[in-house]
Amino acid sequence: MIDLSRKTVLVTGGTGSFGKRVAVTLLREGAHVVVFSRCELKQSQMRARYPDIQYVIGDVRDEQAVDSVMRGIDYVFHAAALKQVPTLESYPLEAIKTNVLGSANVFRAAAEHEVDTVVALSTDKAVNPCNVLGMTKALMERLAMENITSLLSATRFRVVRYGNVLGSRGSVVPIFQEQIAAGGPVTITDPEMTRFLLTLDDAVDLVQAALSDEGYEEALWIKKAPACTVQILADACIKRYGNGKVIEQRVVGVRPGEKKHETLVGSHEMGRAEDVGDYFVVRSAPSDEIVTPVHHPYTSDSTRQMTDVNEVVGLIKRAEAATGEELT
Repeated sequence: MIDLSRKTVLVTGGTGSFGKRVAVTLLREGAHVVVFSRCELKQSQMRARYPDIQYVIGDVRDEQAVDSVMRGIDYVFHAAALKQVPTLESYPLEAIKTNVLGSANVFRAAAEHEVDTVVALSTDKAVNPCNVLGMTKALMERLAMENITSLLSATRFRVVRYGNVLGSRGSVVPIFQEQIAAGGPVTITDPEMTRFLLTLDDAVDLVQAALSDEGYEEALWIKKAPACTVQILADACIKRYGNGKVIEQRVVGVRPGEKKHETLVGSHEMGRAEDVGDYFVVRSAPSDEIVTPVHHPYTSDSTRQMTDVNEVVGLIKRAEAATGEELT
């Protein structure tokens, strides 16, 4: 990774699950970290444990606040977002304000203040989007790519895309854990639904890879990940948190905006994708490219499937070890 010691790094949404993890990682590596978020309670709680981080209250929707916090910044990790799929189906305008217009504010301010590099976080739901979260994240990606191909700014823009992060806000694991603690039932949308799974450390590794490699200036970085069915994940959570009790499981049906399987690299992107070990690197498309989706996409039902409950329990334990506590 690029040496960020003695650099000033802004983390938007820095009190969220990923933002907090990357902020703490950067702090330990000697960076001066600025957390920018709108939740004063989470900032207060985080400040009590990590007082050496600088905390700024603000919202990416506020162009002036973003411009102010961007002064003197060397690197930006843009993690601020609204990302609850069912909720955003009911409030699409709020998602647009934060995920699209808020991101535009961050990108514009970073370019104007000549930030070295911006790394923007996206999601598998941005590929062939069928829900508001995916649509707004796809637009965020497009805004970042527009900056990548622009010759008007010296600021470098990178986009990273990954699947479900165990224990993060939006992950089903904390929901399962609460249901198990209450004695059940554990509610399952579709037993055969599959999802990519990774830990917060995996997500941090992805942004570090995207930041450090000079050979892929115009690129979208995707972390390869195993997947499992929702049924296997529910069984693993019961085994991990159920203390040997028999917990009822109940199928409740797919929620608004959910896909049965997710896609990390679309068929229209695989022709521009390079396999670099643990990652795919997708170069930005030429403006005159004719999209011919003849390649197989990288989907949660085509990647390596975790069918052993014990393997998924092990992944949950690894995610817990990364945070030093059980997933909450």
